[in-house]
Amino acid sequence: MASSGVAAGSASLASLWSDVNKAGQNGDYTRALKSLTKILQVAKDDVTALHCKVVCFIQNGNFKEALNVIHTNTKTLTSDVIGFEKAYCEYRLNRIESALKTIESTSQVSDKLKELHGQVLYRLERYTECLSVYRDIIRNSQDDYDEERKTNLSAVVAAMSLWDKETPENFDLQETTYELCYNRACSLVGHGKLKEAMKKLREAEELCRQSISEDTDLTEEDIEAELAIIHGQMACVLQMQGKTEDALQLYNQIIKLKPTDIGLLAVVANNIITINKDQNVFDSKKKVKLASAEGVEHKLSKNQLQAIEFNKALLSMYTNQAEQCRKLAIGLQAQNPEHLLPVLIQAAQLCREKQHSKAVDLLQDFSDQHPMNAAQIKLTMAQLKLAQGNVTKACMILKSIKELEHKPGMVSALVTMHSHDEDIDSAIEVFSQAISWYQENQANSLTHLSLIREAANFKLKHGRKKEAINDLEQLWKQNPKDTHTLAQLISAYSLVDAEKAKVLSKHLPPSDTMTLKVDVDALENSTGATFIRKKATKVAGEQAKLQGQVELKKKKKKKKGKLPKNYDPKVTPDPERWLPMRERSYYRGKKKGKKKDQIGKGTQGATAAATAEFDASKTASSPPTSPRPGMAASGPAAASSSNVVPPRHQKPVGAGGTKKKQQQKKKKGGKSGW
Repeated sequence: MASSGVAAGSASLASLWSDVNKAGQNGDYTRALKSLTKILQVAKDDVTALHCKVVCFIQNGNFKEALNVIHTNTKTLTSDVIGFEKAYCEYRLNRIESALKTIESTSQVSDKLKELHGQVLYRLERYTECLSVYRDIIRNSQDDYDEERKTNLSAVVAAMSLWDKETPENFDLQETTYELCYNRACSLVGHGKLKEAMKKLREAEELCRQSISEDTDLTEEDIEAELAIIHGQMACVLQMQGKTEDALQLYNQIIKLKPTDIGLLAVVANNIITINKDQNVFDSKKKVKLASAEGVEHKLSKNQLQAIEFNKALLSMYTNQAEQCRKLAIGLQAQNPEHLLPVLIQAAQLCREKQHSKAVDLLQDFSDQHPMNAAQIKLTMAQLKLAQGNVTKACMILKSIKELEHKPGMVSALVTMHSHDEDIDSAIEVFSQAISWYQENQANSLTHLSLIREAANFKLKHGRKKEAINDLEQLWKQNPKDTHTLAQLISAYSLVDAEKAKVLSKHLPPSDTMTLKVDVDALENSTGATFIRKKATKVAGEQAKLQGQVELKKKKKKKKGKLPKNYDPKVTPDPERWLPMRERSYYRGKKKGKKKDQIGKGTQGATAAATAEFDASKTASSPPTSPRPGMAASGPAAASSSNVVPPRHQKPVGAGGTKKKQQQKKKKGGKSGW
């Protein structure tokens, strides 16, 4: 009975393994997992079954389940057995550091493990090590994946050019595919060869169109989606060339396509934000969401992610979110203590809040802690001092930058600032120090001679001809045929040593040989000409008429201004006579006197005399409006008193008779009135 049971179990395991094999060939890994589960119920420590189960989980994309199987069977599934699968699961779960440790702990290194090692090093941005891994793989392998390996190698070369600013050896990769062509263009961008990069991107676009044109099911939108990454790099090159309008148009076209590559979308959105700057802030706020999508951190390099974070902080500053800007900048500084930009963002935010002194103190502290970036920090501090109007302090800060002390740009800035303060001696001293440094280190170089010439011109401009003589002599000795310098030297010597000026004047070329190549017609027709030749096409009559008008204008004389009647030539006129009286210095205002008859005490402002005159009750002729005391109202008199008309309603006597109608005088000329 026992022997028959073992035979039956072996037969069932064989059939289960057969099912696993068929399912694997058909790509049905879910069915294979069911069979493997049954096998492991019988033989739970079967290494092959466990290994197959891990592979099935990986094929189905269940990387966490695959790792769980590996971790629960560490004794059975050692690193030599399952090293590649474990590292691959960690790589796909973005546990890059763990994947590298797993690869390095595996003793048996296969070709596929080397491939994975190269990918892991690329994700960790260890490009030099990655390059050596791919070089070794390409040399020691011959199969159908050689083109993919060359593509990966070109991607590493491009990354080194873009992010590490290194120029690796030339591998002579034939750009037969659009991927290789695209990576070559990225490498050219890293070296600053933008025109060549754009040309190479157009080649990549053409190759991509040719490769996908065979698929007739693809629509134009599908083709554009495939070309999106190439167009994105084209837009970036256009932006770097200053063609922001063309770049913005390409960026917006890519966003409208809604590509599935979140890394591409993040880069495009970030670049649009950099074009917008402090304008179109509402659009930038929307683009920030695309640049901060979930999973972007696994698709982009550290430099790209850092640039996005910097732009977030700058956008917060532009949108007046001071606290958020400060918080982001401090966080970035904590991540990158030696990076300059987070400190500059904090200083800019303080300046927007009118706290310039705090901004300068912040920059000073950073320059003390990080001397490597002191030059850039001090330049920013000088700019802040200039913004405050403190030119002297800005000059002091610039002079403290020793590594830029003798650069032409620094000399120019200091001379300009000293000239603004009218400190000509300090400006000449700056020239002298720079010239002496070049005399010792780079004598007679182009920069040295140009500084001498600028110093001489500056001294001549400010009337320091005696001090300019040495500079002019040095320039003339370098180029004896320079007549302009010789003329300047003679002019300078004429104030100091007339005999020396005469001797030098002999070196001037004779006047006969000095011909001026001047186009007279062009000079007369130029905008600055005082006389313009009249065109010959005008008629003689018109010219005569114009001449007559000019003569009439010439004959007219200006009339002398009329003097006032009370003008006295002996008395000097009042210098304030043109000012209004109220604005003159001797105006004291009008004196306020009391008027005898004040207005406003009577009816509607009438004076007292006027009210007495027009008061009918005080006149003798006016009848009383009411009976006097002691008078009795009796009989007809009482009846008639009710019909008495008040004084204001009485008409003056003879008013109707005296009023006559005034007859209008008839106009002469008949009845018509014309």
